[in-house]
Amino acid sequence: MTVCAIEMTTTAAFRIAADGSYAARLAGEGDALYAERWTLAGPEPYAVPLPLAQPEEADSEVLPLADGRVLIHRRVAERHAFALLYPTGAGAGPSTGELQLGGVAVREDVRVRLLPPCPAGSAAFVLAAEETVSTVWQVAGGLSGPRPVARIPGRCSGGVWLDRAGRLLALDRELDGTSKAVAVDLGRAEVSPLLQITEDSDDRLLLADPDSGLLLIRSDAPGTSRLGWGVSGSSLPVRFPECLARLGDAYPFAVQPGQSLMPETCGVALRLPEGDIGLWRPADRRVFRLGAPAGWLGGAGLWSPQGRLHLPYATPEVPCGIVGLNLPAAPPPPVVLAQTAPTAPRPVPLQQAPLAGR
Repeated sequence: MTVCAIEMTTTAAFRIAADGSYAARLAGEGDALYAERWTLAGPEPYAVPLPLAQPEEADSEVLPLADGRVLIHRRVAERHAFALLYPTGAGAGPSTGELQLGGVAVREDVRVRLLPPCPAGSAAFVLAAEETVSTVWQVAGGLSGPRPVARIPGRCSGGVWLDRAGRLLALDRELDGTSKAVAVDLGRAEVSPLLQITEDSDDRLLLADPDSGLLLIRSDAPGTSRLGWGVSGSSLPVRFPECLARLGDAYPFAVQPGQSLMPETCGVALRLPEGDIGLWRPADRRVFRLGAPAGWLGGAGLWSPQGRLHLPYATPEVPCGIVGLNLPAAPPPPVVLAQTAPTAPRPVPLQQAPLAGR
């Protein structure tokens, strides 16, 4: 299952493992915060609190691993420390085990944050972004403690996995006044261009599906910042549908997996500026607007290969819940009797990327 979570601070951050088996968030209120793991693979979701003797800080980050453990990232003085949390039955009742993994020491002005859950399952990575250089660190799943695996010139943000092996990572790199998505091969520590719509446009990658090659993009190549889509390795240009332009600052957070060689049929879920949910397929000319469920942990969700969107929510009555939505069937497109020449310049095709051999 292909999932994505919008980058957030505060306790609203909710992340789902790449295989859809577990999720994690910071739960609690006020100063009494703790990590919480959700189990999603069974017939009904359920939450397991992972509190420790000392509450967590509000700026701590959590990330679920495929084996059920939860990685936590804490800021401790001048270091960024990492540990694995897991439930244990030791003692009089359920308690939390903690395995320290070590830390990364950087200057105070360097931003360090967890990257999205890795498809490899047991591995976890962070991005340390400075003004002129960024470093990807592996902080879990290695043979020892945190270690740098790639160093990228420029200030990087974003983070989207491009393959199922957890080797190819896309980052948005700001360099020489523009932002372009680049592909980072973590095995070889190599960086190559991924998006190059025009020379001076800002081209960022928001979401990708390794099965179909579908890429969700935000670029100002059309003249204003707009959502668009393309296919990795395709010779066709990036397209900027008018139905997406009308959504404003919408953000795609999940794409339907399992649609090999059929990117136009993939369901895409978007968080709309007003907090609602938009459902869309590249083949459609409209976006279906749906109200978000009460207590939705906004910006998180996962698609099944069959086209059902699962959204996590938490309310006082249901502290751990999942609601499912189906993507409605689109009406047939209208018959076009005549087509006028486009007035806007047509963007150039996606530049060939490491996935071009698809």
